[in-house]
Amino acid sequence: MGEFPGFPTAAVATIEAACGIPVELKEISYRRGAAVWKATGPDGAVAVKAGDSEGAAVTQREAAVLDAIGWPDYLLASGEGEGVAWLVTRWFKGPSTWHAFAPVRSETDGKAAALSASVDLCRAVAALHSSAWVHADLQPSHGIHTGHGVRLLDCSWSWREGTEPVTGFRGGLTHLVAPELAASINAGIQPVTPTTAADVYALAGSLWTCATGRWPLDYAAAGIDSNRLTPAEIRAHIARRHVPLDTAVPWPAFQDILRPVLLGGATERPTAVELAEALAEVTK
Repeated sequence: MGEFPGFPTAAVATIEAACGIPVELKEISYRRGAAVWKATGPDGAVAVKAGDSEGAAVTQREAAVLDAIGWPDYLLASGEGEGVAWLVTRWFKGPSTWHAFAPVRSETDGKAAALSASVDLCRAVAALHSSAWVHADLQPSHGIHTGHGVRLLDCSWSWREGTEPVTGFRGGLTHLVAPELAASINAGIQPVTPTTAADVYALAGSLWTCATGRWPLDYAAAGIDSNRLTPAEIRAHIARRHVPLDTAVPWPAFQDILRPVLLGGATERPTAVELAEALAEVTK
């Protein structure tokens, strides 16, 4: 662990206690000033998130959310020290939803397994919603399909109904933000309130992307180069529904369930439970 200067001493102790010694760290991602590592040792593996500056606030909030949700065997420890906020969670073994759909995208079949994964993901989101929580940042990689069910990752922006939403929320991944949420964010009024309906939009958009390998909205068809726009500019197009739905249809039966979710208004969307039930009826 010594080759990672500035890593909090308390976090190192937690990791070594969980994994054994020696520990090998592999960086998985770096976003918003917070890095995520996989720590592996002779006794097992854990996930470690640490952030400073803006990343510290995000990491602190995720630790507080995980503690409040109370998922068993998820959050192992968290803290602040040496200018860094950190948390340690279990390392969940299994593919993400994105990886579960890889055979579908490569046209090597795999539809039965992908359907099962999509239903399981929807049910995991439904279970979260039933406890009055909204995830607020659903993405293709934020569901891990373990042998004991789907575990949802990256709860930095998750919110419990009945409490004050957090200031600074920008809707999660821009390409998957619901139109009504995009409009609210761009209006500049804070805090913005995430909703279960917006979660279901992001859920459907994530599944569309998993199946097609493309974002659910066809920017090119609207004459938009999304790579040249800021997130606020993309949200403006989404809010005004200027961008049509992607026309790639590699899996018609599956996408026919998702299409009305992505095209309809917030009040017209199914719940996560209803989306799971509809997808469970899809045949290859």
